[in-house]
This record gives sequence, structure tokens and C-alpha cells, in this order.
Amino acid sequence: MMLRLGHDRGTTQLPWLTSRHTFSFGEYLDPAHMGYRTLRVINDDVIAPASGFGMHSHHNMEIITVVLSGELEHHDSLGHRELLRAGEVQAMSAGRGIRHSEYNPSPTSPVHMIQIWIHPRPKGTEPRYAQSSFPLELRNDRWCPVVGPIRGEAQILGIDQDALLFLTRLSGKKMLEYSVHRQRSCWLHVATGSITTCGHELQAGDALALDGPATLTCTGGAPDSEVLLFDLADDGAQQLS
Repeated sequence: MMLRLGHDRGTTQLPWLTSRHTFSFGEYLDPAHMGYRTLRVINDDVIAPASGFGMHSHHNMEIITVVLSGELEHHDSLGHRELLRAGEVQAMSAGRGIRHSEYNPSPTSPVHMIQIWIHPRPKGTEPRYAQSSFPLELRNDRWCPVVGPIRGEAQILGIDQDALLFLTRLSGKKMLEYSVHRQRSCWLHVATGSITTCGHELQAGDALALDGPATLTCTGGAPDSEVLLFDLADDGAQQLS
């Protein structure tokens, strides 16, 4: 088991952006935190009103965006012009190359989002884009699968990697369990609120990694806590000590 505390993350502070980096990103470099299994980036971003990322490019990365509050406007080189709201998730396979922009269209309210990058298995594939809404009734006090390997399931967003992402909004004192199987690992990230798991109280921004076989038990702390759970193939990576 390994803890990654939120206050130890890297920070990018700009007039229009506050970003906390779980793993090395941009000018933040920490050789001890370059990613986990196939996870490469978890950025906790707050974008100021009427601001955002201009058009920029990505290659050979699975990019997932979870909107926690506010709205995010997305444009890309595939022709998509979309608006993501709280409770919606976007999955974009950059493949051989894609350009996109991310903008907060509100003149008054910030947007809070988690952006995730996952290494793909094949490289140079055709870029793809998808988004979907996962309303509270699907996420309240249960693990709601939102992203997973491309297998044709219409209810989740597909990516080119053996990785699953679950979301929950965990109520105070409610308990959830998750079984981490042999040759699998999980990364648990608390986005808002607080939970107790494995004898540790985790606050917003904190994370925990666990190798299987194991059972992960989470108990809600704050009235409502938004939690992300990644189930990842070990992929030959070194086990946690």
C-alpha cells in the first residue's frame, strides 16, 4: 500500500488556472511520482471564468476528463463542439494525433475538473472522442463504472487500455467495498470531501494505491465525497513494498 497526500502534489498557479499534479507534469518533476501502472497524469484543475486552454495537440494517450462542478466547453480537430457539465465524463483517444481546446464559458463561475491521462496499449490509432452523463442515481453510494477497455459495452466509455475507472459520491458513514484481484492494482483518489480506508483518513486531493489480491473498504466522512477508483493491470510493473 502507498499513500499520496494531496498537500505533497505539484502545483501550477496561473491567473486563470490552479492545477494540482498527482504525478510529474509540465514544470513539476518528481522522479518518485512519474505515474502508477498505466496511469500517467491526474490533474486537479480549477479554471477561472471565461478562461481556458487554447488549442493544443496530444498523441498516443487516453485522456479522460471528469467535471466535478461548472461547465467545460470542448472543441477538437475531429469537429466536435461539446459542453461538459458536472456529472459528465469525456474520453478522448489521441492516437496518431488530435488537437483540442478546453474553455470555461461561464462569465462568473469557475469549473472544477479532474483530468487523467492513461498510456494506451496500441499506438498510432485513429483518434476518437466520446462523452456521457452519469447522474447521481448511478453514483450515489455505489461504484459506477464510467470508463473501461473497448469491448462494446454501450454504458461505459471505451479506451485502448486494460484499465477501469469507477466514480462514487459516498455519503457520510456509508461503506463501500471493492475487490482488487491478483495481478491487478487500484488507485483511489478523493476528489472532494473525505473518506476512511485501510486505517487512513483521506481528505480531498489524497490518494491511496493498493496491489491485489485485497479488499478495499471505504467509509464516507464529509456529508458527500466524490471518489475516483482506478482498477489497473499490473502490466509487469514492480509491486509496491
